Amino acid sequence: MDLDQDACYRAVATRDVRFDGRFFGGVTSTGIYCRPVCPAKTPKRENMIFYPSAAAAEEAGFRPCLRCRPETAPDMGAWRGSSNTVNRALALIEHGALDDGDIAALADRLGVGERQLRRLFRQHLGASPISVAQTRRVHLAKQLLHETRLPMAEVAMASGFGSIRRFNETFQTLFARPPGALRRDVGEVAAGPQGEVAIRLRYRPPYDWPAMLAFLAARAVPGMEVVEDNAYARVIELDGEVGSVRVTPGEGDCLVAQVRFPRLSALPVIIARLRRVFDLSADPQAINGHLSTDPALAPLVAARPGLRAPGGWDGFELAMRAVLGQQVTVGAAIRLAGKLVDAYGQPAALAATGHPALTHAFPRADRIAAADLTHLGMPGARARALSTVAAAVVADPNLLGLNRSLEDAVARLKSLPGVGEWTAQYIALRGMREPDAFPAADIGLMRALADENGVRPNATELLARAEAWRPWRAYAAQHLWAAVPTATEASQAA
Repeated sequence: MDLDQDACYRAVATRDVRFDGRFFGGVTSTGIYCRPVCPAKTPKRENMIFYPSAAAAEEAGFRPCLRCRPETAPDMGAWRGSSNTVNRALALIEHGALDDGDIAALADRLGVGERQLRRLFRQHLGASPISVAQTRRVHLAKQLLHETRLPMAEVAMASGFGSIRRFNETFQTLFARPPGALRRDVGEVAAGPQGEVAIRLRYRPPYDWPAMLAFLAARAVPGMEVVEDNAYARVIELDGEVGSVRVTPGEGDCLVAQVRFPRLSALPVIIARLRRVFDLSADPQAINGHLSTDPALAPLVAARPGLRAPGGWDGFELAMRAVLGQQVTVGAAIRLAGKLVDAYGQPAALAATGHPALTHAFPRADRIAAADLTHLGMPGARARALSTVAAAVVADPNLLGLNRSLEDAVARLKSLPGVGEWTAQYIALRGMREPDAFPAADIGLMRALADENGVRPNATELLARAEAWRPWRAYAAQHLWAAVPTATEASQAA
């Protein structure tokens, strides 16, 4: 990624918040790199070099500033949309792809060569995949040091370091001091028996929290999700272990997640999933600017500049919910999902969730694939579709993963009985978090773009018009759905 070095310096000189997270500035006279909004005295122009990512700055030998704390910058992907491969690779890295595997395995999952993947990371992020993974671990560890009172060993475990020694060595190399020296409060409090920890999840404003919460509330599955007191809570399950998360708006541009999970080492994956559910890596400035060029979308974007595209906690769960929501209202789909969770979900003890209404995790694919679902009160074809998709996921655990292109993912899904174009695109939009997914056959989208005589475009016409909205068609869909909520209940039942 080529940066205009002089333009970056002007942004730093004015501490322009719009550029926070878009780039980082290395100061050659101190060896430190900073955010554009750093409160320290602005260095001379000849002493600054700008990088597209924190990982690139660290790879160049700079260490993070202790005043502006680069780990607190909003997760910025100005490159998002220009490289879907990098987008998917980052998502896999966030989910631990390089914790146990290597770059070759990551490239293979993405369907590209290792050399090409390295080149794409250099081009868009200015750093190697390994450097990006390490920077993410360090940033999470430093955030936990500042925002929690977890002991050093638990911080190391929760941030994805393989050992305490590696954790200490990394901080000594990067900060020239041990991790404990970065914590002002010397007191430590271990995580509780369920791994209780609270962490801030930052985003780039604006953020329409009421709209996000309303969307989730309308689709909250009984026994698994609860929306109350301006908060969203749900049961989570990872590798057979059960816990819960509760998310509320925080002070400043962040959400606060309270995590209860017995294994602290799962925290990076939990955070990555939460960021996808709440769409915290979106760049509203870029998305809104692009969509506003369409006369029909411009007033919708102006009315809801902080609207996000809600994601799903898990690709399989979202796929099941999408199938359940075919041709029924939101309420009917949620009732069916509640029956499915109650009958086949993993029970969750009160100690694991902290809420009496949170009683079950969503069923695993192998349980649904082996079950007879006809007693749940749905058409036989839909029950068979659920079983077929579940069996396909059991056979190929990466079927609904983040490693496939949008076109490949949709084609694979449509090959399954009971999964059509709308369902496949909706799974890609929410489950796989594809920003360009677009269910053109959706009746709500057609109604939202009806002309003054009430004539709606058909799916082919809508798809042609949506070409101008690439690579943000999912956000265009969200704005159109929000514009006519009463007309979209059946179309967004998942």
